[in-house]
Amino acid sequence: MNVNQNAIYMECFMDELALSVGQDPVEFRRKLMSKHPKHLAVLNAVAEKIGWGTPAPQGVYRGIAQVMGYGSYVAGAAEISVTEGSKIKVHRIVASTDPGYVVNPAQVERQIAGSFVYGLSALFYGGCTVKDGKIEQTNFDTYNSMRIAEMPKVECVMVPSGGFWGGVGEPTIGVAAPAVLNAYFAATGKRIRSVPLKDQNITFA
Repeated sequence: MNVNQNAIYMECFMDELALSVGQDPVEFRRKLMSKHPKHLAVLNAVAEKIGWGTPAPQGVYRGIAQVMGYGSYVAGAAEISVTEGSKIKVHRIVASTDPGYVVNPAQVERQIAGSFVYGLSALFYGGCTVKDGKIEQTNFDTYNSMRIAEMPKVECVMVPSGGFWGGVGEPTIGVAAPAVLNAYFAATGKRIRSVPLKDQNITFA
């Protein structure tokens, strides 16, 4: 979870830095990563897959994020729409990953899809409360998780560069939330600085 939280802070701030100097978020990251080929490779792969630089469908906005976690290089991009300022529909989320080696591509795809369930559930619904010294959320009747109808289309690109063995389940958890939050800013011009979104009265559409 610490990787996920740090990714939210860092990657949303990265977009703010890009905006402050008038640069596209992907181009800003490309310049920073120009001497780091593994980072650059996953960034370019996800940007190409999501169609960054080409017009999104009407009413749809894109966000991007990139992290290294659990020994792997990953990037993610999301396409969302927002209604009434507070209802988010995540239409599509794309990941690129370099875990060093890929033995079973189908398993990697499933791990990435599952990681997005974790990442988006934490973004929208996460958080635990304590009462009388005990956690109040003890099972799924009191701790929510996203439903099938809320799940976006998931796509992934694998760019294994060899020479190391990284994770494939946990790393992409970290890019789900900041990619959606950066897309939310693109859609509304509003920055979210505290999660889960339920505390901001922001829900799935």
